[in-house]
Amino acid sequence: MQSIYAMHQNDSDNLEKEEKFLFNSIENIRDLYLIMLSALVEIRNSEEDFIVKSQKKHLATAEDRNPNKKFINNKVLEILAESNALSIALEDRKINNWKLNDDYILLLLEDVKSSEVYEKYMHNRENNFEEDRQFVLDLFTEVVAPNEKLYDYLEDHKLTWVDDIPLVNTLISKQLKQLTIEGKDAFYVPKLYKDADDKEFVRNLFRKTVLNEVELAKEFIDKTPNWDTERIAEVDAIILKMAICEFLKFPSIPVKVTINEYLEIAKEYSTPKSSIFINGILDNLIKDYQANNKLVKTGRGLM
Repeated sequence: MQSIYAMHQNDSDNLEKEEKFLFNSIENIRDLYLIMLSALVEIRNSEEDFIVKSQKKHLATAEDRNPNKKFINNKVLEILAESNALSIALEDRKINNWKLNDDYILLLLEDVKSSEVYEKYMHNRENNFEEDRQFVLDLFTEVVAPNEKLYDYLEDHKLTWVDDIPLVNTLISKQLKQLTIEGKDAFYVPKLYKDADDKEFVRNLFRKTVLNEVELAKEFIDKTPNWDTERIAEVDAIILKMAICEFLKFPSIPVKVTINEYLEIAKEYSTPKSSIFINGILDNLIKDYQANNKLVKTGRGLM
């Protein structure tokens, strides 16, 4: 939807170029995921470095010489730091943002150490896996993920990440909840696509919508007698075209799935009343398609 909208805004008709941008944007979601996850590792590493330097001070205090290492010995942070899957993914995607911008890690570490989550966790020196996991989850969701300076950095680094941040943070939180003590191989970096068909669906939906926009628009124009075409919000028009494209050109996708998906997109990206407007049009279209045997869906439960 965003890629088609961008094409309209730029008056672009270069399908190949815009499709490449679409797939690059999807690839960048993985980069954002790796950057957010590696931030946890780098925060831990930064604290470890601070402790080592403090111990070597000429006038080291008793606390400097015998610090509470519970944070740097956190089992979950150790699993992430020793994860082969994470290390390989970071190397493969050449993710070194925190090496180049370690000042952000220092700012995050400062916020971590001043947080209630950290203070409560560090009340003793004993590590327990369940407590370690809950601490890292709380630390990520309450301190790291909502950090405004980090958000500003990500927004400045790549504008398309603004919409991807909630998705990525939710995924990381889910993984942290499910992490077990099995060791460094217990953690995995999820794939961007379920399979080759999943990726091909992206390509097909984009192409079939763009290449058939005029025909797809004709499907709903007659269903909006009280609305001039120019009065329909551009995002709403794109959502309707994509939904109709799925109705008519993707026989394996259930009608209800299509409707639910696009209503959610409308609620997120369009006007407050858009979802009601779109739902009404799609509902009428479905009735017409069924009456005229125009809707061909394959498989069980696809209506």
